Amino acid sequence: MSSWSPLNNPGPYHILGYGTLLGTQIFNSFIAGIVSFAALPRPQFASLQSKLFPVYFSMQTALPVVLAVTYPGDSLTSSSISGVLDLSTRYSVLAPIVTMGICGAANLLVIGPATTKCMRERKHQETRDGKKSYDAGPHSPEMQRLNKQFGKLHGASSIVNLISVIATIVYGVTLGNRL
Repeated sequence: MSSWSPLNNPGPYHILGYGTLLGTQIFNSFIAGIVSFAALPRPQFASLQSKLFPVYFSMQTALPVVLAVTYPGDSLTSSSISGVLDLSTRYSVLAPIVTMGICGAANLLVIGPATTKCMRERKHQETRDGKKSYDAGPHSPEMQRLNKQFGKLHGASSIVNLISVIATIVYGVTLGNRL
């Protein structure tokens, strides 16, 4: 009797982790955010995003680790981390997985919190100015500064997110070529 069991095979976990990551990225980046922005008033949209983004960025950070741990080796490479670190997979596996993880962590730990802090500061400035940050100008110099800062942070987060999505798709091509 063999000790092999489908539950001991990392492949299904790897595919499920990959599918969850890519599906979450595509849905959150290109569907949920756009629909929510169109359907909700700005304060509710901002509130929703401030709750969703930490979960999303946590998934973008954790799932690449799952991919590395469950990497299904082939006849040339080992399974798990050792296969990911193998020199032969440096560009096709290691680089995209590391890129995904770094992008998720950057948004989770640095860019996301800075954006949330800026949003809070804009909310306080709205109270002081008696005018919403997104209302037609003119705005106070402080609100102008905060709007510019928010735009830069939001842009940086979007670019980092897009890099992560691209890295995930690149890795998907590598994974698909193994089928």
